[in-house]
Amino acid sequence: MKRKNDLMLFGVILLAALLFWGYSLITRTEGSTVVVTVDGAEFGRYSLLMERETEIVTEYGTNTLVIAGGMATVTEADCPDGLCVSQRDIRYEGESIVCLPHKLVVTIEGGLSSEVDGVVK
Repeated sequence: MKRKNDLMLFGVILLAALLFWGYSLITRTEGSTVVVTVDGAEFGRYSLLMERETEIVTEYGTNTLVIAGGMATVTEADCPDGLCVSQRDIRYEGESIVCLPHKLVVTIEGGLSSEVDGVVK
C-alpha cells in the first residue's frame, strides 16, 4: 500500500511539472532588446532586429557577442572555462547567457508589454 501511494505521489508531481513546463513554453514571448551587463553595470543595449557582432572588452576579459537572425549568442571568450560560448542562442524574454569569470550577463528584454495602459474607476 505504501509503495502504491509513493508511486501516485510521484506521478502527480511529475504531471504538475510537465504542465508547468508546457505552460511556460506556450506563454513565452520573443524579446526585442539584448541587454549586456558587466559586474552589475549596464554595458550596452542592442536591438535583436539589427544583425551585429560586438566585442565586449572589460578589465575581466573579452567576449564576442553576435546578434543574427533574431537571436543572440556569445561566440568567443578568453575565459578559462568557455562555458558562455557553449550556451545556446537566446531570443525569448528573460533568457540569458552568463560568463562568470568575466562577470558578464547577456539578457533578452522587451517582449510584449504587460504594463497597465489605463485605469478604470
